Amino acid sequence: MKAPALVALGASVALALAGCSGGTSGTATTPGGSSSAPSQSAAAPVTMTFWHNSTTGDGKKYWEDTVAAFTKEHPNVTINIQAIQNEDMDGKLQTALNSGQDPTIFMARGGGKLADVVAAGQVMDITDKIAPDVKTALGDGIFSAFTVGGKIYGMPTSVLPGGIYYSKDLFKEAGITALPTTFEELNAAVAKLKAKGISPIALGGKDAWPAAHWYYFMALRDCSKDVMDKAAAEKDFSDPCWLKAGEDLKAFADTDPFNKGYLTTSAQQGAGSSAGQIANHKAAMELMGAWEPGVVKDLTPDKKSLADLGWFPFPAVSGGAGDPTAMMGGSDGFACRQGAPAECVDFLNFMANKANQEGYAKAFQTLPANKDAKGVVTDPALQDVLASYDKAAYVSLWLDTMYGQNVGNALNGGVVNMLAGKGTAAEIVAAVKTAAAKG
Repeated sequence: MKAPALVALGASVALALAGCSGGTSGTATTPGGSSSAPSQSAAAPVTMTFWHNSTTGDGKKYWEDTVAAFTKEHPNVTINIQAIQNEDMDGKLQTALNSGQDPTIFMARGGGKLADVVAAGQVMDITDKIAPDVKTALGDGIFSAFTVGGKIYGMPTSVLPGGIYYSKDLFKEAGITALPTTFEELNAAVAKLKAKGISPIALGGKDAWPAAHWYYFMALRDCSKDVMDKAAAEKDFSDPCWLKAGEDLKAFADTDPFNKGYLTTSAQQGAGSSAGQIANHKAAMELMGAWEPGVVKDLTPDKKSLADLGWFPFPAVSGGAGDPTAMMGGSDGFACRQGAPAECVDFLNFMANKANQEGYAKAFQTLPANKDAKGVVTDPALQDVLASYDKAAYVSLWLDTMYGQNVGNALNGGVVNMLAGKGTAAEIVAAVKTAAAKG
């Protein structure tokens, strides 16, 4: 397995789950983040707060169990957990950071969003505090998503490349015998599904980011690697490909491929959400990251994995300059607030060891950041994601994460406005340029 070549740092990340050197680090499996240096204040009472985004099911229980295991080995430590709905996380965290009521341990998604927090002096530099065995097991590449100015500010927990998840049963019912590799083929698949009365694609437009993902992937296919690099480094969106991405998305949306009422559909909350429609066979496809199998599992009637869930890469776009094998995604992770006690980094090392990463991959049904833990990934759809990942020419970070909150919000809002008939592709680019100019 090889690690894909990368777009320049800042433009994308080395989502280097690859490596596949095999071998298991004995120290990495030792509970308690074995290689972490004992805190000098180990005996003193320490209370920390921990914010994550798993509000239900196995993921929520995983964090409860992990915290319990850590505090059992560190009886002087108390960790108060707060599970926050994913779509509320960024806003609440920013408010907490600005008010000084920030949690000790919080979610970090890397890229420009993390860089903003670093610039504000709100997050701890953990470069020299990461346990050596953990750093080896995760590899240098994946830490690039959490590196700002040569310093590491977050501990990765997962690798989350995106693509299109689909129901094998619904594809079969519609007579689709080959997975779409181009938009012409995707349009043909959409037509076949409609002919059978099947909603082709679920989209949680209410939450904005799922709709914006369609634009991100269009840009990935329409823009060359050099253009993507330049946009990341200089916030330069002058290349015509940024406009073409919006026009291509508008043309596709005009074929009516999305579920009825998609602009008011949430992404992951309940059976009526876009993920819920996949889980209950109410729609055939959804563009999403590698967290999708776990989210869908929690929304099936029996809370079990969707047996017919498959995956294929985002199709090629006619006339696009992007490499058709390029992928886009992110890496979830966690960070410590500036001034956090030493036990905070001990907990980050603990959550990243092999045993806990195996538990994480199982609980969330996703791809772990620790390459030594990837052996537990058995979901067929995720295995297909890995196979494409290995062949990817480069991997780009989600655009809203990469460009930071201001530009990201302008981008996401512009895409939703266009899909709602309240804006144009040109206005998406104009809004992004305006936000970028403000810094």
